[in-house]
Amino acid sequence: MSDLALWGLFLLIGLGTFALRLSFIELYGNLRVPPLVTRALAYVPASVLAALVLPAVVYPQGHGDFVIGNPQIPAAIIAAGVAWKTRNTVLTLAVGMGALWGLQMLMA
Repeated sequence: MSDLALWGLFLLIGLGTFALRLSFIELYGNLRVPPLVTRALAYVPASVLAALVLPAVVYPQGHGDFVIGNPQIPAAIIAAGVAWKTRNTVLTLAVGMGALWGLQMLMA
């Protein structure tokens, strides 16, 4: 593939990506979004965060084997309980890290 064709491909992909993102921004103000979709979109940030955090908690070394003695799993469960009850981010982080460090000391 020639350099000119490659740059043309990059340009087309960039314009396509820009047009797709711009369409959502422009059309969102003009279209009426159903209440069911609006309620569903409220859960997107939490689900994305869970999808990012869960693999790091369950597989701490990045490997595919599940380790029973992993102190991150009970610490994450404790932190999730605190977050659910208090909805306080700083308290959740403090309790979760304290639980992790305490469990690491107990298991070492």
